[in-house]
Amino acid sequence: MSDDNRIVMRRPIVEMDGDEMTRILWRKIKDTLLYPFIALNTEYFDLGLPERDRTGDAVTHNAADAVKRLGVGVKCATITPNAQRVEEYNLQQMWPSPNATLRALLDGTVFRAPITVRNIIPSVRTWRKPIIIARHAYGDIYKSVEMRAPGAGVAELSFTDPEGNKTVLPIHRFEGAGILQAVHNTDASIEAFARSCFRFALSSGQDLWFAAKDTISKRYDHHFKDTFERIFEVEFKGAFETAGINYYYMLIDDAVARVVRSEGGFIWACKNYDGDVMSDMVSAAFGSLAMMTSVLVSPNGQFEYEAAHGTVTRHYRKHLAGETTSTNPIATIFAWTGALRKSGEMDGGAALVDFANRLERACVDTVESGQATRDLQPLSASPMEVLSTDEFLTAIKERLAKA
Repeated sequence: MSDDNRIVMRRPIVEMDGDEMTRILWRKIKDTLLYPFIALNTEYFDLGLPERDRTGDAVTHNAADAVKRLGVGVKCATITPNAQRVEEYNLQQMWPSPNATLRALLDGTVFRAPITVRNIIPSVRTWRKPIIIARHAYGDIYKSVEMRAPGAGVAELSFTDPEGNKTVLPIHRFEGAGILQAVHNTDASIEAFARSCFRFALSSGQDLWFAAKDTISKRYDHHFKDTFERIFEVEFKGAFETAGINYYYMLIDDAVARVVRSEGGFIWACKNYDGDVMSDMVSAAFGSLAMMTSVLVSPNGQFEYEAAHGTVTRHYRKHLAGETTSTNPIATIFAWTGALRKSGEMDGGAALVDFANRLERACVDTVESGQATRDLQPLSASPMEVLSTDEFLTAIKERLAKA
């Protein structure tokens, strides 16, 4: 403990600030729930869009390097600019997604799990247990190269090895204008993804599903399928049998149909784009995008925690207009608690681990007591008192202080 009886962090974690309403929440969470109880120790990086533009996005790369060095990071939601944002923020260019950049540099797998509370009933009536999405965090369209075909011509896919030998495959003969996209992945990243999923399933004692579209993508998706099957048979089959859990492969469309008929309680491994879409579907069906945790686990043992949702632009506009908002901070709070818990686990900081657990419990207890932000009211099975953002954070703090 520090001189003022706050919990001491033995080493810093990487703190990555963000944009719009979540940037406002970031500061409120620290002021209300963290600073009073913890001598917070972070290396700070501003990943807000103005700073990314000012530094030519170097700040994002520097933050990734810091996570590699320190092992744990926590990130606020950020804007991925489109043409409208380029004009709104007067940007030098349309900068890439910070999340995609961080995931490409750290590699690994994103695990997303809904935060469940007793009085929020999933909109899928069969769901009884959480569904955890394991999303591959590298490649596919997030590292794609795109081209506009201005008119008639031939598109080709080529590969040149170090000796200069070239393999060329035809893509399409355009009779008029069109569009092209090339995606890639690596064996090393796919193998790391598979092992992360199998290990997570064993650690949590849950079945693992993996889904792709190998019937259509006979080389790309089929390679994912073959890699998972090979690693499972050689490295994990015996351990799964001992643990009494199963691994299933299925087509992505079959998986979607099975998921909505299931009771939950399993891990659903998805390729990058599939995981992006399905994690939003799962989180919304369990209650709210603001009730979904997200952690990137790299094959080298680094962890980066964030909320699964975006920057809540609509609420930010209200905030700028001086209106009181009722923005749900729970997923952002759980990003902080995930990072603090992991830091404590890595450094033997039992008090920090205990604090993270108690703060999460205080969040859940507050909602289950009938106090929440406006997004949860229509989903509640019992009467719910709608609180403003500040009122909700204060209610959580009061429960935490008692604990």
